[in-house]
Amino acid sequence: MHLDVRGRLRRVAFMAPSIVQCAVASALAWIVAKDLLGHSRPFFAPIAVVVCVGVATGQRLRRLVELVAGVSVGVGVGDLLISMIGSGPWQIALVVALAMGAAVFLDSGTLIVLQAGSSAVLVATLLPPGDTGGLDRMVDALIGGTLGIAALALLPASPAGIVHRHAAAVLEALAEALRGTAEAVKEADPERAAVALRQARESQSAMEAFGKALETGREITAISPLRHRRRQRFLRYETALTPLDHALRNLRVLCRRAVVALGQREVQPPLLARALRELADAALLFRDELAAGKPPDGTAATVLKVASRLGEVPAGRSGLSTDAMIAQLRSVVVDLLVAAGLDREAATAALPPPAHPAGGAHGG
Repeated sequence: MHLDVRGRLRRVAFMAPSIVQCAVASALAWIVAKDLLGHSRPFFAPIAVVVCVGVATGQRLRRLVELVAGVSVGVGVGDLLISMIGSGPWQIALVVALAMGAAVFLDSGTLIVLQAGSSAVLVATLLPPGDTGGLDRMVDALIGGTLGIAALALLPASPAGIVHRHAAAVLEALAEALRGTAEAVKEADPERAAVALRQARESQSAMEAFGKALETGREITAISPLRHRRRQRFLRYETALTPLDHALRNLRVLCRRAVVALGQREVQPPLLARALRELADAALLFRDELAAGKPPDGTAATVLKVASRLGEVPAGRSGLSTDAMIAQLRSVVVDLLVAAGLDREAATAALPPPAHPAGGAHGG
């Protein structure tokens, strides 16, 4: 089995800022709870940091609230019951069930329920009978969560860097599928078209990650005074998010029709492969312009050139599937123009009317 060492190293490099945040804030939480407040076993403090900061994206502030609430419910129920009924298998079952039930009653969030159950287990199994440190453990959780949020604010990962890496992955996947389809059309190869279709389908996970990265970036810039100046840069990514999703969806339809058209040996218009290649180049140019913080004027100009030539591609001459490909290509062009900052009405108006075959009807 092939081991993608380079890809795994890139993943580690990508997550390194969050790992550093967790490590530093966990140590500080332990010091504050143990040395400053005198708590003997403040294990909830570093746990709270890891849960709040985590290595996932999005909703860290909500996780802090759920964490503290979950710990409070779990510790409160656990301390109360264990002091009355002692510790053992059936006591653990009862404490966990009641703590999780109380958490579900308070809130539907997954973290609060899991944290309530795990906190109750810790109280019921690790702490000696008669331990009265329930309030201390709630304070530890609050300390850890607060320091976790402070780490995000004072040691933040670059939100623009996070978002751009995910946006770049989407645009590279889009370019790869466009280029693969262009090669399939040029070589009349339905198998190559099927590969491009698979690539387009696999890009959906990159699209979802892009959306989550935007959410995280907005959160970091909201809580970090060091990142407020970066908010304006996020507007270009937010503008691009939905139309890029539409572009990928339309491209998947185009790829499916390409598999059928090439399998049925429909003759492809000569301009089709060229247009697909130029759109692939535009996607990569868009990636580079976003990375440089520039307005995507070059991207828009490149896509507009493709749009201007689509009027030369006649409909109704090659076959139903090829006509569907051309229609989807026009949709992809509009989506990319909107992603580059045009409003949808202007982007649609940039497309010339479809050409009709010689001698064909020209009416509505």
